[in-house]
Amino acid sequence: MQLIQKYHKMIYPEKYLQEEARIKTLESYSILDTLPEADYDNLTLIASQICQTPMALIGFIDSDRQWIKSSVGLERGDTPRELTFCGHTINDANAVLLVPDARNDIRFHDNPAVIGKPNVVFYAGVPLINKAGTPLGTICVIDTKPKVLTEAQIQSLKALSEQAMKLLELRLNKLQLEKTLEELQKKNEELERFAYVAAHDLKSPLANISGLSDYFIEAYGEVIDEDGLEIIQLIKSSSKKLKQLIESLLAYSKSNTIEKVTSTEIVIDELNKEFNNLFAFNTNCTIQFTSELSKIYTNKTALDQILINLIGNAIKYNDKENIEINIQISKIERFYEVIVSDNGPGILKEDQSAIFKPFTVVAAVDRFGNKGNGIGLATVKKMVETLGGTISVSSRARQGAVFTFTLPS
Repeated sequence: MQLIQKYHKMIYPEKYLQEEARIKTLESYSILDTLPEADYDNLTLIASQICQTPMALIGFIDSDRQWIKSSVGLERGDTPRELTFCGHTINDANAVLLVPDARNDIRFHDNPAVIGKPNVVFYAGVPLINKAGTPLGTICVIDTKPKVLTEAQIQSLKALSEQAMKLLELRLNKLQLEKTLEELQKKNEELERFAYVAAHDLKSPLANISGLSDYFIEAYGEVIDEDGLEIIQLIKSSSKKLKQLIESLLAYSKSNTIEKVTSTEIVIDELNKEFNNLFAFNTNCTIQFTSELSKIYTNKTALDQILINLIGNAIKYNDKENIEINIQISKIERFYEVIVSDNGPGILKEDQSAIFKPFTVVAAVDRFGNKGNGIGLATVKKMVETLGGTISVSSRARQGAVFTFTLPS
């Protein structure tokens, strides 16, 4: 403050008319006190070269200081706002402040920057104005001797101010996008936790309903008429379907927690035996694994769950008397590619983009007359992508479906 009093003859810049709102807007860009960036440095360099001045800067006017983001011929840092040329510049957002010789200008003639280092004589500044018309700072050029800019140089300086503002707007958009993504991530996590807890808590009462239905039929079956027994069976069937839905929801909510780095040795022949034993109750079903590899190294828990879903669907929705399912495994660079094909009815082209979305069902019922819940393939997709892989489907009507997915090796 002593420095300001010493040079009391100079005219200090007035505060912007809507200063509080301007400062709030400036802070929203989170640009103050950031590290140097080449994009801004390029603009000050161009400004210096076009206007043929030894100094140029991009600065932002805070409540009590000017903070320099980029400069040529000057040090980055702070300057008290009362002593800045740029503090005057932002007060007329529609004009370029031109000072041909600061030594003869009543506003600046005894400014410390004029009578001492860096010996400012010539100054030309253009405000950085956002879309709402709020000035945030300036881009300016400075010389140690009197100077007059040509109209072309002034227009170029204005163009550079627009470019600087575009950089700021891109920064703001990026910050807003990151904030939105962070909020969405948080909401998704909360929703998944809710789904998990709700589904988990529903399993116990559902088991009670199913158990009580069995007990009711066993204890009172002889005294209940056929309509009553049918109603009890419907209650039991509905409980079973709801239990399957809940288990699918639990699997979906947990599918993004699979460790990406957990890999174990998987012998292809043993994998073939495991899945043929698992689906052995389907007497008219042939499952065949083929691969030039004898073993692979990946997350077995994930691979098992993915194959159980895909093979299970291939069986449930197959319309042939003899079901044929082939699984081909190969290695492509850093990934294993797994192709699961069947001889079922296929999937219509218009349905292929929708089948991986939760709760999307394209078939009314499966071969056993049961309606699916549309969570299985959504879980598969989520699991594959969590592990860093991809999944796709190709199919032609009446010629079966081919699911191709990759897992990191």
